[in-house]
Amino acid sequence: MTDHTFEEQDLSGARFRMVSLRGARMDGVDLSGLKVTGGWLDGVDISGALRDVRLNGVDVVPLVEAELDRRHPQRALMRPVDADGFRRAWQVLEGLWAGTVERARRLDPGLLHERVDGEWSFVETLRHLNFATDAWVRRAVLGDPSPWDRWDLPHSEMGEVAGLVVDRSARPSLEEVLAVRADRVAGVRELFAGLSDERLASMTVPVVEPGYPESQAFEVRRCLGAVVSEEWEHRLFAERDLDVLTGR
Repeated sequence: MTDHTFEEQDLSGARFRMVSLRGARMDGVDLSGLKVTGGWLDGVDISGALRDVRLNGVDVVPLVEAELDRRHPQRALMRPVDADGFRRAWQVLEGLWAGTVERARRLDPGLLHERVDGEWSFVETLRHLNFATDAWVRRAVLGDPSPWDRWDLPHSEMGEVAGLVVDRSARPSLEEVLAVRADRVAGVRELFAGLSDERLASMTVPVVEPGYPESQAFEVRRCLGAVVSEEWEHRLFAERDLDVLTGR
């Protein structure tokens, strides 16, 4: 039996015995508590949030984290602990993204809507980052109940949310999306400029109107950390895919 597709299925507690997963593709999966014994892993590529992952009895997460920091020396700055750290991280991110955008501008505009290996296109990536800023900075931290731009793109796993209209099939140009992004980036820069350690440790005031994130209080540090992390990770994805598109 081949070519099976499972979407939005809960297989928690399922048991697989003598099952072939050769060539399987898993996106947005929750593998918490997964245990594989007698497995054969060859040519396996796994990416995601890792914590307490053991291979043959060895927790490999510290090894992976150390290697990623070695490959990307600025990565350590993306784990800020105080207001100055957030300001420094954002300054670095703005500089890195400027180079990535300039690289994208040298490509045929049609390629910037092309997905590589099923991942978001370059334009979709920028749309998603605009959404992340709108959700975690403009809504959660600044209290704007409806900060959305019409081209905002939530994460793929998010279903319909009251108060949020999403057009996943839209194809705005790079420059149109960058115009929105320039406003969002400047807003975060301004927020970070006046940020204090006390504000970082404080809780947000819940936004009662429907939208995303949900109407509850969050630690400001968590909200701003989410945006910094999104900006860092998605730029790496974008650079990876630009390598492929440039080759074409």
